[in-house]
Amino acid sequence: MRKLFLIIIVAMGIGDCLHAQDPIFSQFYATPLQLNPAFAGSGIAPRMGAAYRNQWSGFNNAYRTFGLFYEQPLLRLNSGIGFSIESDDAGQGIYKTNRFHGVYAYNLRLRENVAIKFGMEAGFYQNSLDWSKLLFPDQIDALGGISINTDEIAPELNGRVRLDMGAGMLVLGEKFHAGFSLKHINTPNDALLLTNDNLSRGLPIRYTIQGGFELNVKKGNKNQAGSFISPNFLFVSQGPYRQLNVGAFVSAGFFYGGAWYRHTFRNADATILTVGFQQGVVKVGLSYDATISGLSGRSGGTFELTTGILLDKSERLRERNKRSRTKECPRMFQ
Repeated sequence: MRKLFLIIIVAMGIGDCLHAQDPIFSQFYATPLQLNPAFAGSGIAPRMGAAYRNQWSGFNNAYRTFGLFYEQPLLRLNSGIGFSIESDDAGQGIYKTNRFHGVYAYNLRLRENVAIKFGMEAGFYQNSLDWSKLLFPDQIDALGGISINTDEIAPELNGRVRLDMGAGMLVLGEKFHAGFSLKHINTPNDALLLTNDNLSRGLPIRYTIQGGFELNVKKGNKNQAGSFISPNFLFVSQGPYRQLNVGAFVSAGFFYGGAWYRHTFRNADATILTVGFQQGVVKVGLSYDATISGLSGRSGGTFELTTGILLDKSERLRERNKRSRTKECPRMFQ
């Protein structure tokens, strides 16, 4: 596994043809700012959330991703602000990336039940390499075993911090949503080997399109939450990598669940199953990605845990929101 990570990391450092792909949470509705900065301020009150993803657990925690976000509306300014933090660990600390973004979104109400939101984000992208954890061919001896000595020379630079920018647009209707976003629009240079620094084309722009609609099953009241089904899709393209998630989110009272199918346009990748509950201001979800590609039976699947807090869901705030020009986001994102 370490030799495999070395090949990947060196290729990323050269920057000629292969770059990192952003991790995408399977429970994308629980981390809306990761998808599109236009989601900032889409709730009726401040909200925050966190996510943890253990991808391919059968490979000894090969890929682990952490995410955290906070956002709130500024109703008088028809705007929203927030921030998002993301950390990705590949190969048990061999290669790490961290991202922090401040987010702003403006809400433009087109008519009573339709609004369009424009969002932007700016922050930094930081990547680092732990050279001491790499294993090179000259350290492997058929008779003597593994040696700590190697003729490979460590690079002078084992980490970089770069400006990172993004933008997005979101259309919100009474029963539908659709959005488009661009991440890394300034293509920050993520190369680590300075000998080929001038050849790096930078981190590829990530294009994201998402959309869906709601079908009411049972109307809620003050004592019991309503039930609904939300068919939806998510398309992500970054460099040579593409993925399409198609499925549905189902809410039944205080409990919710969902199922999605993910395809990478090269092969079928995984089926995603989610369960969770929402009680008061707290929302907790657990998902499992069952691998159906060639790694099936060896990857161990992918586990993901998310938590969210909507600080105030009072009727007073809902009435205030209706009188403002802000359009509330779909229920699956709340």
